[in-house]
Amino acid sequence: MSHRTRSWTVIVWMLALFATPSFAADDAALLKDLTSVIALLGLPCGQVISATQTKENDHLATCKDGNRYRVFVNAEGRVVAQKQ
Repeated sequence: MSHRTRSWTVIVWMLALFATPSFAADDAALLKDLTSVIALLGLPCGQVISATQTKENDHLATCKDGNRYRVFVNAEGRVVAQKQ
């Protein structure tokens, strides 16, 4: 596993640990984290302007440029962003 992949796995698990339902949907820290994750996955976004938690470790993010992504942790423990 590359250093970059290992680092992002740790970051995602930390995000999952601290992202509880008590966070507001538009919490600034969550939006910033989702923006970073989408950017590191190489997807166009710019900035996440809103996010809705659909399940634990599963968010629907809306970007400033109009793109929408489902960001979640897959069965292998990797972060995935699927364009919606």
